[in-house]
Amino acid sequence: MKYIFITGGVVSSLGKGLTSGALGALLETRQLTVKIQKFDPYLNVDPGTMSPFQHGEVYVLDDGAETDLDLGHYERFTHGKLSRFNNLTSGQVYERVLQKERRGDYLGKTVQVIPHVTNEIKDRLYAAGKECDVLITEIGGTVGDIEGLPFLEALRQFSLEVGKQNVLFIHVTLLPYLKAAGELKTKPSQQSVAKLREIGIQPDILVCRTEEPMTLDMRQKLSLFCNVEPAAVIEEMDVAHSIYELPSMLAQEGVDKLVVEKLGIDCPESDMSGWNNIVRRIISPQGGEVKIAVVGKYIDLQDAYKSIYESLAHAGVGNDCAVKVVRVDSETIEKDGAQKYLSGVNGILIPGGFGDRGIEGKILAAKYARENKIPYFGICLGMQIAVIEYARDVLGLDGANSTEFDESTKYPVITIMDEQKAIVDKGATMRLGSYECRVFEGSKASAAYGTETIRERHRHRFEYNNEYRKRLIDAGLDVGGINPKRDLVEIVEVRDHPWMVGVQFHPEFQSKPGKPHPLFCAFVEQALKNRNK
Repeated sequence: MKYIFITGGVVSSLGKGLTSGALGALLETRQLTVKIQKFDPYLNVDPGTMSPFQHGEVYVLDDGAETDLDLGHYERFTHGKLSRFNNLTSGQVYERVLQKERRGDYLGKTVQVIPHVTNEIKDRLYAAGKECDVLITEIGGTVGDIEGLPFLEALRQFSLEVGKQNVLFIHVTLLPYLKAAGELKTKPSQQSVAKLREIGIQPDILVCRTEEPMTLDMRQKLSLFCNVEPAAVIEEMDVAHSIYELPSMLAQEGVDKLVVEKLGIDCPESDMSGWNNIVRRIISPQGGEVKIAVVGKYIDLQDAYKSIYESLAHAGVGNDCAVKVVRVDSETIEKDGAQKYLSGVNGILIPGGFGDRGIEGKILAAKYARENKIPYFGICLGMQIAVIEYARDVLGLDGANSTEFDESTKYPVITIMDEQKAIVDKGATMRLGSYECRVFEGSKASAAYGTETIRERHRHRFEYNNEYRKRLIDAGLDVGGINPKRDLVEIVEVRDHPWMVGVQFHPEFQSKPGKPHPLFCAFVEQALKNRNK
């Protein structure tokens, strides 16, 4: 087993997650099996209860774990299926330590950060590192953060336990460009590495995030002051078109060669043909451009719908076209109407979400898509919106709604799941994880998937109300798929519409650039047809 630890310095949001994912992809091109995990020093048990304003999207895994959005990057860049063992927070560590203390597992000893907390962190490394050649672990936050110290100390201990020849430390740092001085500055990176070395960790590779090219003198200076050989000082500039250029950029810098040499891994040379084809389709698509409106209430937040945006980009790769995302705030539709913001788009997507803010604007967007025959893709809440709109405007159930937004609605076409009614706690209590869905033959979903049985990931409390199922079907809102064990409606489709599909699950969590999700591909394909028409 080989272990790679990726730390960050100077500032947060440097792109450690993308660097981890891109490195994993690069090592996979050398026929190595790779798994990636994230250690987050915050005290939340998981990100499930954190606001999108604070944290961006919550990424759900097959086993139902609500995890950091970086795990989405890991799964999109690599082939490994991740589990709850691949995301560890301080909250989980301290919770487990205190449970052991209460059970008497420590035999009355004083419980301390060293060794009890650090042992828990190391145990997770051993558990997550099974069945792969290389385990990449990203440490959240920045070197010097007080909450991150136990994690760095655990890594120092771990490197001694497994042997330094099996461990590689990569430090991602910032080279700020001072416009007034007209140059990049290395001092913040020097200080960051110095802080890391005080803890007892010497980085083997320095990845320098920069907006301007580095000079040879700068590489040599960083090498001298940070005790890293010049060839291991890596330039990582902002990509020009897409994050999926990053593996090729790191390959040009020779990162994969450095890693396998330093870890003593015997493996073939990398084959970048697959990634190069993906990048070609992103940079120079042959099919022109389609405009997709994403209608939500967190439109101004870069990471709130991260997996949605990436899945649309993947579908562009699959259709060899460019996808231009038009971000539309649903509250503005409530004020000004749908025509003003949705006229001229080729497709409309409403993503998942919670709460009643902006809901009526989303309903107007669904109505606009249905009446104007614009391809529509509703995901989770977006499916529920389509059901509410159809019940009101086609079935004539005035005031039809979800009990999430109106508990006293006369027509609760969307209602809370029975097992959710008595639940008080918010964290990890929704319907979470991968569930089976039987797709009905002849449906639009069946045409996209090409198979009868699928598995998709869920994150919700409210469901389609089966009491209204027959009336909605008779009115033209077909059921495209169900959960066979519980007869829960998972897919709805408007019968007399070119492509208006809603799904209760989250297909965006299983899309990759080299393997776009079938529903996203079908949606973008229909948007292309709508554009051409």
